[in-house]
Amino acid sequence: MKQLIYVDNNATTKVDGEVLDAMLPYFSDYYGNPSSMHSFGGETGYKIAEARANVAALINASPDEIIFTSCGTESDNTAIKAALRTHPGKKHIITTRVEHPAIKSLCEDLSRNGHRITYVPVDNEGLLDIDYLYDHITDDTAIVSVMWANNETGVIFPIEEIAGELSERGIVFHTDAVQAAGKIPIDVQKIQIDMLSMSGHKIHAPKGIGVIYIRKGTRFSPFLIGGHQETGRRGGTENVATIIGMGKACELAMENFENEKIKIKRLRDMLESEILKTVPSSMINGNRENRLPTTTNISFEFVEGEAILLMLNEHGICASSGSACTTGSLEPSHVLRAMGVPYTAAHGSIRFSLSKYNTEKEIKYIIEKVPPIIKRLRELSPFWNESIK
Repeated sequence: MKQLIYVDNNATTKVDGEVLDAMLPYFSDYYGNPSSMHSFGGETGYKIAEARANVAALINASPDEIIFTSCGTESDNTAIKAALRTHPGKKHIITTRVEHPAIKSLCEDLSRNGHRITYVPVDNEGLLDIDYLYDHITDDTAIVSVMWANNETGVIFPIEEIAGELSERGIVFHTDAVQAAGKIPIDVQKIQIDMLSMSGHKIHAPKGIGVIYIRKGTRFSPFLIGGHQETGRRGGTENVATIIGMGKACELAMENFENEKIKIKRLRDMLESEILKTVPSSMINGNRENRLPTTTNISFEFVEGEAILLMLNEHGICASSGSACTTGSLEPSHVLRAMGVPYTAAHGSIRFSLSKYNTEKEIKYIIEKVPPIIKRLRELSPFWNESIK
């Protein structure tokens, strides 16, 4: 296998070895149904309770405020639809122009079925217009949903401030924290969030496991209706092994949080500063202070992102031209368009997202390979040649 340098961790992450070890016995040796009355099933029920406590600890919640789902998208859908069902007279949703498709596509679907959606704009650094959000709250507003950190730029939104304001006004508030959980501190005892979404495969747990936090007292209606699992809030036999993996990943994230943050941020900063220094007409997309330590989104003017990715791939470097969930579209990222990034730059944007597994040697390798790739592509670009005349 050729050298592989993986810097696409906002798309998904490698399962941690300790997470895998914790899961494996629950595929083979301990396969009892946690709902069973016998002790063989009870063993898995005990481990689910332990995992639930670890997830709750990561965000300072109570274990009974944690519901396991199949993914972040299910958690997002659950939150929005629960708010609409429990507030049947209200048809208005407020969200942002830069949400992940898990919220964006859902809201577009709801708008085709009689709901009114307000999209809060961002500025050219990807920062939210909070006054616009507050000004558009009405008596018809069922829920406000604002992501904690953007998956493409890493820009962090002022969730604490928004949550405080909405709590005072009695508006249900949900945040998609899929990219934030495990990377920045989250304390739901201090921040008045009603519902929060997480996903396991962004924090070194496997794919197929998500979480929705629901604050005690929040009116709720289940999305999946079936058995009594998750105290009747999410039907379906529990995916025991992945739940245990999620719990272990949260435990590890808490233990290593500060050290990993410092290490990853240093590598991220080195990567982007060297690229900006060596590649002309390149720029960082997104506010540089309020960002996840793991993420940098860099535009290279007058070249195509897909072409850059293909050439990076030839060197074993795996990055992204935007959200992996929207790959396949020739349209530039809706996030960069919302920020007003010129088409000449938006088309050539690359997202590098790092994890605890990246090394300084890998980052130096990327720094070495990127400038000649951009130079070669620009030599083929009529727009670049025109711009330097």
